[in-house]
Amino acid sequence: MTVPLDRQYLVELQVSAERVSQLRRIIAAHLRHWSLELHIRPVCRAVEELLTNVQRHVGDDNTCVLELRWSGRHLTVSVADNGADMPRLLHEGGGLSRVMALSDSWGTCRTAEGKVVWFTRYAQEPQHIALVPLPPLPGVREFRRPPAVVADFPDAEAAAPAGSEAPEPAPAQAPALV
Repeated sequence: MTVPLDRQYLVELQVSAERVSQLRRIIAAHLRHWSLELHIRPVCRAVEELLTNVQRHVGDDNTCVLELRWSGRHLTVSVADNGADMPRLLHEGGGLSRVMALSDSWGTCRTAEGKVVWFTRYAQEPQHIALVPLPPLPGVREFRRPPAVVADFPDAEAAAPAGSEAPEPAPAQAPALV
């Protein structure tokens, strides 16, 4: 299956604490763009673990490649580095055990240059996105179209006998478009 270019992100970097926080923001922006907001926190935490492991075990001066791929069903994140040692799953609660807890699947693979550590999350493409009106931005004038029909029933409450409900107004009719 070919992944559309707008559903893939690839970056080569030298890992440092500053770069990890920058990449968290970049990854969050891509996931928002792909309408995967629910996955931002777990994916960013797992990526942070992988990059921290590269920094800790491979070193700051080495480069690694981070890749995000979203097929419309699965999001795959991989970090490739040039370290020779394969990572091990420890039961202490950090590192790969945290990645395992935050993902649906994960794995490692030795390469000619070093290794790749990857994880996937099931991330189905949203079938229906409800459009919710956003609040206006401060300092921005909002231009709204006036309502087509304004119904005013001032006598409805006065005409209703005590203890009964006022009649509901008739639904407003939108003007016909020509």
